Amino acid sequence: MLREIAIFAIAISLLLGSITPPVLAQTADGSTLPFPPVPSASIAGETLQESTMIRREEPNRIPNEDPPNILIILLDDVGFGQPDTFGGEIHMPTLSDLWDKGIAYNTFHTTAICSPTRAALLTGRNHHQAQSGTIAEFAVDWDGYLGVIPKTTATVAEVLREYGYKTSAFGKWHNTPANETTAMGPFDRWPTGHGFDYFYGFLAGETSQYEPRLYENLNPIEPPHDETYHLSEDMADKAIAWMRHHRSYSPDKPFLMYWAPGAVHGPHHVFKEWADKYKGKFDDGWDEYQKRVFANQQALGWIPEDAVRANRPDGIDDGIAAWDEIPESEHEFQQRLMEVYAGFLEHTDYQAGKVIEELDNLGIRDNTIVFYIVGDNGASAEGQEGTISEFLAQNLIPSTIEEQLEALDGLGGLDALGTPKTENMYHAGWAWAGDAPFRYTKLVASHFGGTRNPMVISWPDGITPDKTPRSQFHHVNDIAPTIYDILGINPPEYVYGFEQKSLDGISMKYTFNDANAEDRKKVQYFENSGSRGIYEDGWYACTFGPQIPWNTALTAAMRYT
Repeated sequence: MLREIAIFAIAISLLLGSITPPVLAQTADGSTLPFPPVPSASIAGETLQESTMIRREEPNRIPNEDPPNILIILLDDVGFGQPDTFGGEIHMPTLSDLWDKGIAYNTFHTTAICSPTRAALLTGRNHHQAQSGTIAEFAVDWDGYLGVIPKTTATVAEVLREYGYKTSAFGKWHNTPANETTAMGPFDRWPTGHGFDYFYGFLAGETSQYEPRLYENLNPIEPPHDETYHLSEDMADKAIAWMRHHRSYSPDKPFLMYWAPGAVHGPHHVFKEWADKYKGKFDDGWDEYQKRVFANQQALGWIPEDAVRANRPDGIDDGIAAWDEIPESEHEFQQRLMEVYAGFLEHTDYQAGKVIEELDNLGIRDNTIVFYIVGDNGASAEGQEGTISEFLAQNLIPSTIEEQLEALDGLGGLDALGTPKTENMYHAGWAWAGDAPFRYTKLVASHFGGTRNPMVISWPDGITPDKTPRSQFHHVNDIAPTIYDILGINPPEYVYGFEQKSLDGISMKYTFNDANAEDRKKVQYFENSGSRGIYEDGWYACTFGPQIPWNTALTAAMRYT
């Protein structure tokens, strides 16, 4: 009887096995990643002397016969009207030099907030498709807002690594759930779990530039405790060292580097000598700054001659004070906050320049494509009325400017701003003016003050320099598709066994050497915390939503409910 049962069980097992779907086959065309392993070419004879050992080598799987290195630079919280490259008043020589050697986009967009922008950039999908509808700390168990980049939306780093690229990420990584950012892991949603061979940076929305909480790959790093240390400089130095090591160990391999320093997100930290470059530059306040920048932008041809300058918000809930409404006793404080921010941005651009300069030093600049994205969203109004500690306002801790100035006097006065003694951020008026000519700021996905960021692309071997602005409507989700198009790669259908969602972005390659090419991106939506808009064929519809970034008073916060 037992023998009959055993035979019956074996028969059932064989039957079930015959109808079980086959394991997903690896393919050599790249539709399924990873690629199948390279078979051995060695021949085993009867003796060692009769055997032939041939070292197996991975073939070049990239259709582009001379694949470029790829450097993506992503700054943080920068306004459309801040770089002097495009009519602003903050000196960014690296950005300007890059435009001299490449092309610039004046109708490029982000998502209005950091984690969603980064997820869209890395995956080529809309931020909700990448389950990143909000920042990692605010993630909830609703589709689109989980705060976890799913396996069904592989990053460009995961794909390129399978094609033989070496990959690295430096700086801010804000795409790991907050409860998974400890030394206990899990680590599959850290940068090294999303396709990056090497990571050096921090796992949060922000950190101190002087005393950051850093990780190298999966290991916590104690920064040097000395007054000469600055995180942005560290990010540049580590990126340069990585490129040199790559050049030594893998000179025949192209690389992808994602350099996102976390600057100029608050706190606005920079050495005094950088802030002092801007002494007196902003003494007439944000209203006059916005007017000057608007005129500069038109004179440069960066915005149309018939563009309309946005008025400062002045509603009951969303009002931002006019400069003339600020008490005279506060003017020096508000001016210095902006001077510190401006020095911080120029300092950051200088660090980006060091990274780009190393490409020249290594002799690889000509075949490196650089994407310099000037902000993951618009300028930030989260400093509200100007603050020595950004966490006061953001955590609904009441304080007056008079109280803050009194505390600042105890820390050393205005010279303490930008130092480790403070966590300063500028007044919302500076953010609004810095987003000229548009309405609103970071966090407002409905209006271009929150979502429109300049971008420059330079690739000496592939793009003819041209000072004509590219005005085709594009979005950060177009970066990954552009890279795939440059390399001749078809986006994979399966990655590590997971069927992939289709890309939402499109390639921008058609604009590289044709400034007047007809728009190919027909539709793009925007959403953050209920603030939303949609673009279609030159038309735009939007609604502001409940969140007011520069007003987190309890009555405003209750509008979330």
